[in-house]
Amino acid sequence: MEDFGAGALWALKIWLYLIIGLIMIPAMFGFSLGISETYMTVLVKTLEWATLKMQKAKADERLLKMSSSNVLIQRENGSMEKELEELRRSRPKPQDGGDFTLSDCFYFTRRGIESIVEDEVTQRFSSEELVSWNLLTRTNNNFHYISLKLTLVYGLGVFVRYCILTPLRMLLACIGLTWLVFGTTAVGFLPNSRVKSWLSEWVHVMCFRICARGLSATIRYHNPKGGICVANHTSPIDIVILCNDGGYAMVGQVHGGLMGIIQRAMVRSCPHVWFERAEMKDRHLVTKRLKDHVNDKTKLPILIFPEGTCINNTSVMMFKKGSFEIGGTIYPVAMKYNPKFGDAFWNSSKYSMVSYLLRMMTSWAIVCDVWYMPAMHQKEEEDAIQFANRVKSAIAHQGGLVDLQWDGGLKRAKVKAAFKEQQQKQYSSMVVGDDSPGRSLLPFNTFWLDCHMDPTPA
Repeated sequence: MEDFGAGALWALKIWLYLIIGLIMIPAMFGFSLGISETYMTVLVKTLEWATLKMQKAKADERLLKMSSSNVLIQRENGSMEKELEELRRSRPKPQDGGDFTLSDCFYFTRRGIESIVEDEVTQRFSSEELVSWNLLTRTNNNFHYISLKLTLVYGLGVFVRYCILTPLRMLLACIGLTWLVFGTTAVGFLPNSRVKSWLSEWVHVMCFRICARGLSATIRYHNPKGGICVANHTSPIDIVILCNDGGYAMVGQVHGGLMGIIQRAMVRSCPHVWFERAEMKDRHLVTKRLKDHVNDKTKLPILIFPEGTCINNTSVMMFKKGSFEIGGTIYPVAMKYNPKFGDAFWNSSKYSMVSYLLRMMTSWAIVCDVWYMPAMHQKEEEDAIQFANRVKSAIAHQGGLVDLQWDGGLKRAKVKAAFKEQQQKQYSSMVVGDDSPGRSLLPFNTFWLDCHMDPTPA
């Protein structure tokens, strides 16, 4: 028995030495020994082989129909005026420019049915559809049995992910977070100086790099970064991805539990901007604190997610204007995850943080592209909302995402009655021939009309 215990202890020591020498030390100093690259190469070839096997085994090609979007309904991008004009072509246009025609009912009926079948908002809070199975049962197309070879590969993949990768990833995540808490706490005792700032950034970057290795993250950075960085938001691990390339001062709400312990430790060494819930409601207080941080050139670049909630990696939703009222130069950052290797989207309404992290650690890998875009400045004629929309459109274009104007807060909140009234005013101005400037404030989307009976999102 003693020999068995000594052998187990020796094996554990060898295992820890391998983790430290092959994973942790390279991660701490930002280089790779090629292990993750080899793993990704084997994984890509395996998934390509599985796709070919499914294509050969399934005569029905609709199961693997290539599509770049999970949209069921192809909506026209025209405004209400343009689409109604198409319906009114068969009738002479009145000279006064406004009138009601019975054909208008077909437009609203079609839009209402489209919203019932699939609106443009709630589908952004569900997992992104894949064009083919990636050997994970959590995907929407669950091809459980195609052939014996594919089933064996799937079984081998389950063993590798749950019995080898997951324990290793959990160990690395625990080490990274533990070092983050103790490291930032220790640095916090130092007097304010350049040395403290350098050590604080190094501790943050080092620990987040270890956590990234715990997710088998493969990240491709494009262009240099700087300034006030605003990015689209898919997951809490967005912070881990971005901080692998350098330190940031983060903005967020104060939490309790484990997240609160990490926040309190981090703020001791670096001036992160954490807000109490009561302070978040005071827009002027938030703006003042952000301006004070930006004006202090000795502090790290600030990182903001203006959407305020996680979106499913297919779209960018409304940016809150408060992030664009603080002045200074804005550096947009576009992030796009590859869903083929794992679904990075966090549906906080469905999964707890622990459940979400377990899903991430049992995925194949996290593959992400990050684009640091050229600096953007607010124009003289622009207000904060217009500037936010311009930055949002640039991020959506760079990341290949759908640019939507709807508020991500609809994930939990009720739709405001003002949106319904705004569309009613827009149509009534068409009928009476009113050409007032408020006529086309927003493009029409019948998600709002569908809520005229019950303003709660589907």
